[in-house]
Amino acid sequence: MAEIALSSSIRTNLLSLQRTDSLAQRTETRLATGQRVNSAIDDAVSFFQAKSLTDRASDISDRKSEINQAISSLQAANDGVEAVDATLRQLKGILQSAKTASTTEQTALQTQFNTLSEQLNQILNDSSYQGLNLLNSSTAKLTVQFSDSSNAKLDVQGKNLQVSSTTSGALFTSIGATAAGSLACNIIAFSAASSVAFTSASVSNFDKGIARLDDAITTLRSTAADLGSNVTFLNTRLDFSQAYVDTLETGADKLTLADINEEGANLVALQTRQQLALQALSFAGQNERAVLSLF
Repeated sequence: MAEIALSSSIRTNLLSLQRTDSLAQRTETRLATGQRVNSAIDDAVSFFQAKSLTDRASDISDRKSEINQAISSLQAANDGVEAVDATLRQLKGILQSAKTASTTEQTALQTQFNTLSEQLNQILNDSSYQGLNLLNSSTAKLTVQFSDSSNAKLDVQGKNLQVSSTTSGALFTSIGATAAGSLACNIIAFSAASSVAFTSASVSNFDKGIARLDDAITTLRSTAADLGSNVTFLNTRLDFSQAYVDTLETGADKLTLADINEEGANLVALQTRQQLALQALSFAGQNERAVLSLF
């Protein structure tokens, strides 16, 4: 089949209409997606620059989740410290009361003291989060990596605060029942044969016990301060990470987002141009029909 020959004017107007249709479709896509750059075909440089920024933002967002979990781990440990601190203060109150109590009252107080003191290690052992316990093991460690592109991280070393532990930093260390003031040395087991019972303890024995409780409370508060400091830092790092992600995403948007007002105006102009191109194409066809009428 022979090709249809178009006049120069018709071909020019048809080409203009095709270009206008192509621009209108591109503008409609931008309005529908809100993106000026939807693929590398639109603008390879902007597309890959934006992709690099959004990939970086995604990596930082993943680290934010790890930071949040680390904060929860530290808060779980801090909850345990607060519970042990409250228990120690109760034990201290019992010893203070026992100094001036009657024999019958001392017996009842000793039962209370033993019951509460047995809870200390249980609280410490229960203060774990997702299998990590920073209070009952000096080998436990919480590591938070802040970035894939640097070595920025935070290490929090665990402590063994269990009663009668030989580890440095423990609430109480067992130094032997034969040591002077075994009531204070064996604070966890007053009912044991190697310990001094409340009813046979002197005021100085109770005072030594109170002093050791005060030391334990001081140790706990130091631990709480360390935990609180790390939580504060992680919250600061979390805020920084969120701000950084927002900055990266905003930068990527500047490279790819469409100006909706501008694209809307472009669409109106292109629709007008389409109508004019159709009219011009119609006029070109009328000229050819005028020539046909001569025959």
